[in-house]
Amino acid sequence: MSIESDRASALRYLDVDFDPRGSDAILAALAGRAPEAPFAFIVTPNVDHLIRLHGERRDPRLLQAYDRAATRLCDSRVLARLGALAGIDLPVTPGSDLTARLLNEVVRPGDRIAIVGGDAEMPALLARRLPQVEIVQHIPPMGMRTNAVAMAEAAAFVAQARARFAFLAVGSPQQEYLAAEIAARGDATGVGLCIGASIDFLTGRAQRAPQWMQSAGLEWLHRLASEPKRLWRRYLVEGPQIFRIAWAARRR
Repeated sequence: MSIESDRASALRYLDVDFDPRGSDAILAALAGRAPEAPFAFIVTPNVDHLIRLHGERRDPRLLQAYDRAATRLCDSRVLARLGALAGIDLPVTPGSDLTARLLNEVVRPGDRIAIVGGDAEMPALLARRLPQVEIVQHIPPMGMRTNAVAMAEAAAFVAQARARFAFLAVGSPQQEYLAAEIAARGDATGVGLCIGASIDFLTGRAQRAPQWMQSAGLEWLHRLASEPKRLWRRYLVEGPQIFRIAWAARRR
């Protein structure tokens, strides 16, 4: 089984071809993929990402990265419910859950993992959970999205690491830009995952919403309450645009 999604069977919603397979099938594909296979990457679109593709500040660079990804997994229950109103059943595969299951169920002793992002403490915290796994890290400078040299250095690090899995933890859309640049090099191997803060959740440095809030599609509210100064605009000003975008798509 390949991690590449079949475009013919993809669930197209808001100009993104979502993979119809659930997390179990994706994990099975990741487990069976040879570490030395050519680099491919996975993205997990959520409401914030879709707004970047369709909102007032459209991001064609992000759309190109999505098109280049091996597969696109729906990371938002809100997005899945909007899709259901349009008759599209999007399986929800939260990126943080996928990362946790990948590390717990797929990664083996002797594997090498590359991390781009985080801080100097992150590899040691992760190594406590994975003592027999080699972990290498690159910490790029702030503002990498507009720094071509820094982007090229991060891409070269992943290519030279020859890791089975590369966790790109520099936030969206930087991590998607970086994944596309790594793929464009043509000399990298392994699988890249655009994971945001997933490792912080896994190591306990950040707390996810309670399960009932996740199931109710209210994880955004928990994050807003945790970091109101940083996230108020994303969730209270920009986030509601998704309803207008979804409504316009239904009318078309």
